[in-house]
Amino acid sequence: MVRQVRSLILWTLIYRFRRRLTIVAVLLSMVLLSQWIYGDIVEYLRLSEKVEYLSYVLAGKWTVIFSNIAVSAYLILTMFRKEDKPDKKNRSKEKNQDQEVISVDTLTDRERSFLTRKLRSKAEILMDKK
Repeated sequence: MVRQVRSLILWTLIYRFRRRLTIVAVLLSMVLLSQWIYGDIVEYLRLSEKVEYLSYVLAGKWTVIFSNIAVSAYLILTMFRKEDKPDKKNRSKEKNQDQEVISVDTLTDRERSFLTRKLRSKAEILMDKK
């Protein structure tokens, strides 16, 4: 029973954070790929007797490895952080700022008539019918 619960929790977390975990897996695979490419480059430079470039290749390899590991660690550490949601007060202020101000002069006659018309509810209409 404990094993099933543990498996359920693991698969739930994997499904929930699948995009982030995919990025981490790609970055870590790039680390392994950079090691493989580095081996090929070192072998080529030795065969072509251009060993003076080995220091640049080594620095580039470690730059790629450390940057990928740093980004992966950041993604894993921030996985469970809650995102800040804007307050209701802030949302209403944003909505008010987004609304355009329309002057009465730009309205048509029909639109102006709706501004002065008394709106009646269904209850008022039913009361008038009696």
